[in-house]
Amino acid sequence: MGSGSKHIVLVHGACLGGWSWFKVATPLRAAGYRVDTPDLAASGVDPRPLREVPTFRDYTAPLLDLLAALPDGDRVVLVGHSLGGVNVALAAEMFPDKVAAAVFLCAFMPDCAAPPSHVLEKFVEGKWLDWMDTELKPQDDEGKLPTSMMFGPKILREKFFQLCSPEDVTLASSLMRVSSMFIEDLVVQQPFTKEGYGSVRKVYVVCSEDYAIVEGFQRWMVENNPVEEVKEIAADHLVMLSRPKELVQCLTDIADKYA
Repeated sequence: MGSGSKHIVLVHGACLGGWSWFKVATPLRAAGYRVDTPDLAASGVDPRPLREVPTFRDYTAPLLDLLAALPDGDRVVLVGHSLGGVNVALAAEMFPDKVAAAVFLCAFMPDCAAPPSHVLEKFVEGKWLDWMDTELKPQDDEGKLPTSMMFGPKILREKFFQLCSPEDVTLASSLMRVSSMFIEDLVVQQPFTKEGYGSVRKVYVVCSEDYAIVEGFQRWMVENNPVEEVKEIAADHLVMLSRPKELVQCLTDIADKYA
């Protein structure tokens, strides 16, 4: 089976969009892979404002629609970055037979024992990140909508993009949109099932210079929910911008092995 028949879907993190994969999608396509970089709801060029995306499932809808539209028998390598790991987990729960492998790239990785919010709550409660100039605020007076989140310039420079070029920081800063971790919605969801998400093969890619989701927390998630394989890249949180060549090689190896 040539790389031409292998399909990789790259899922961005909070406040980012499909654009964040431009340095990775380009060489993967040149190498013959089919690559999709969907914008999740209220992200990238998706026209919806965040207030029209009340639940995590609404937020994930563009990814779920993409998988639902795949012909029977087609399977993809799903790659989730950062919060995108939870989108990938939800997609694998709903379409386990369409996922050849779920790849967590310095990403939040839920287990099948606790609600999907568990890893996010552990991260926040454990004070794994100094949120610095991140703006977290309610979207409505009634508290019906999840808390909105927007990263400030200081946290981006020091915790997310510290190995990226100044040009990449400028580009990303101009394209970021207000997002959410959707904890309020995820906390009331049932844990993912062993038959769904639990049945899908998983690979975790640790980014060892990540100051946003630090290596210690990444490895805690792997201990908590063992995977087929752990790979490592010496990169910051925005690995797709700072270390695209290494990431392309890593994803090529994974696609060739699992797809």
